[in-house]
Amino acid sequence: MTTSPKTINKWLITIAVMLPTIMEIIDTSVANVALPHMQGSLNAGTDEITWVLTSYLVANAVVLPMTGWLARMFGRKRFLLTCIVLFTVSSFLCGAAPTLELLIFFRIIQGAAGGALIPTSQAIMMETFPPQEQGMAMAIFGVGAMFGPIIGPALGGWITDNLNWRWIFYINLPIGVIAVIMVAYFIYDPAYLKGKVRAAIDYWGLALLIIGLGTLQVVLDKGQQDDWFSSSFILTNAVISALTLSALIYVELKHPHPIVNLRLFKNVSFSAGNFIMFIVGFCLYSSIMLIPLFLQTLMGYDATLAGMVLAPGGVATLITMPFVGAAIQRYDGRKVVLCGLIIGAWSMFIMRGFTLEASYWDFVWPRIILGFGLAMIFVPLTTVTLATIQREEMGNATGIFNLLRNVGGSVGIAISATMLARYGQFYQNSLVGHITPYDPAVRQRLAALKQAALRRGIDAATADKTALASIYGIVRRQAAMLAYNRIFWIVGIAFLIIIPFLLLLKKPKRHRGPVEIH
Repeated sequence: MTTSPKTINKWLITIAVMLPTIMEIIDTSVANVALPHMQGSLNAGTDEITWVLTSYLVANAVVLPMTGWLARMFGRKRFLLTCIVLFTVSSFLCGAAPTLELLIFFRIIQGAAGGALIPTSQAIMMETFPPQEQGMAMAIFGVGAMFGPIIGPALGGWITDNLNWRWIFYINLPIGVIAVIMVAYFIYDPAYLKGKVRAAIDYWGLALLIIGLGTLQVVLDKGQQDDWFSSSFILTNAVISALTLSALIYVELKHPHPIVNLRLFKNVSFSAGNFIMFIVGFCLYSSIMLIPLFLQTLMGYDATLAGMVLAPGGVATLITMPFVGAAIQRYDGRKVVLCGLIIGAWSMFIMRGFTLEASYWDFVWPRIILGFGLAMIFVPLTTVTLATIQREEMGNATGIFNLLRNVGGSVGIAISATMLARYGQFYQNSLVGHITPYDPAVRQRLAALKQAALRRGIDAATADKTALASIYGIVRRQAAMLAYNRIFWIVGIAFLIIIPFLLLLKKPKRHRGPVEIH
């Protein structure tokens, strides 16, 4: 059955593709806060329950780069509808899962279905809006993308506390149903995807992609927890990942119809944009992981208050994105990205000055500054990177682009967690060297702590130990603070290092006419 060409309002198309995007993005963060509740309900250990997150991320990473190929194979509308239905049904099954094993299995299905939603929606948005309005299209898409991380943790916490952790999955049902209806009515395959002869399936590429990205994600997610290459499990996965990804590059460059079109990287502007996005993902995800960790472990903030520190930055990004989208219709998007990178680095250098005496607003303002910077990076960088890609390859390009952002984020979290442990130990050893019984200040503080313990009715021998333990606790907190400060500085430098790569980005041309949606 063929569909006659239709003129669909671009804002209806926008709503149709943004609904599944927001649903998927919320689900990547909503489960984090519910892990302790799942652990108790399913009688699982700490190492076991984290596979609820890891399994989703692995499946997500594997599907992202093959999105364009899958859309060509099955038709983009049919593929998008299938993914939304699979995501919605697997969400229900996750909520109803009676055992941890079944929950992980359904999370894999959910992650695989969700992995295709963002790049497919992004490709449709880029084609729906004419070239002169693509900046605004990506700004709208960015607002949706930022909406998820802002409300995800808060929503997950509220639902878990007031209802049950299973409802963090059940809430996807009404959104999924509405999304299916809207996509069925308002999305149509473009002409270039119709009537194509199905090419031979790249089985080797498919197998290598699944194994290579799956093992890589496991290494990044579990590396610090298992002490990296001292663990045979991590070492084995790392070797398998390196070998299979190397073989994948060779196979895909030789195959006439590859599952991931790596030939796109011959486009220097596309390659530079992806590298910049990889580093931006590194900076963004590491900072989002570090800030609440700092607040909860060193400042005594609870999860809700820590979330209130992050939320204003997300709001700043939401407010700024539409203005950025309008600005890059007139001005060179590369210059806007430059300003965003400088602002991002500035916010990190402010965070480098965090102390244990800092107030709530001392933490909020740098996060707001970072929010402004991120809005000035994501929208124009996405627009400029994808502007030089042919429509036929847009699904492939958006899949690769989103994959590199996610892998950059995984690398950032893994490296930051490792540096936090290493630097914490380094600074602790340095500070302990200055704590000696011959130092008058140390003796005075020990005496004061001992007297405080004695006044609470503790005997003298125990009071001595209590005083020493208090001093050690102070040293550990100070060492941890110095470790956080050092990492914030490194992240700030990372923002600045990628500035020269902006010179490789091409300024988008405005000669193409609007794209018709059929």
